[in-house]
Amino acid sequence: MKVILQQDIKKLGNKGDIVEVSEGYGRNFLLPRKAAVLATAENLNVAKAKQASKARKDAMAADEAKLMAKQLQSVSVTIPVKIGEGGKLFGSVTGKDVSEALKAQNIDIDKKKISIKGAVTGEGIYEAVIKVHPTITSTIKVNVVAK
Repeated sequence: MKVILQQDIKKLGNKGDIVEVSEGYGRNFLLPRKAAVLATAENLNVAKAKQASKARKDAMAADEAKLMAKQLQSVSVTIPVKIGEGGKLFGSVTGKDVSEALKAQNIDIDKKKISIKGAVTGEGIYEAVIKVHPTITSTIKVNVVAK
């Protein structure tokens, strides 16, 4: 029995996938729970149209992310921090600090998408990796200076 999944199901497939399942599993489990619909000609056409639409949206999002990543490569931020004797930092420089510095430049990026390469141990220039899209990243320069 062919069915079109209406939600993600472990070890079977994701929403919108067309899968072959046994008669009992489809009739007694998937269909009553509205986790799937029968793969009739009409339902197949609708599912294929949705998949094509999703593919176009994903391609557009990836193109926008590439453009944004290219623009971000020229960006650099300066973060002032307290530094004690011997050049040691008080605290640390995190993605939150980089995100706030970017917001000051009118660039809004979530702190969870920013990670700093290596450990920030003192003054200097470091690199931060920004995850713009699940498959696309960009690197910016982070200049750590003493207050």
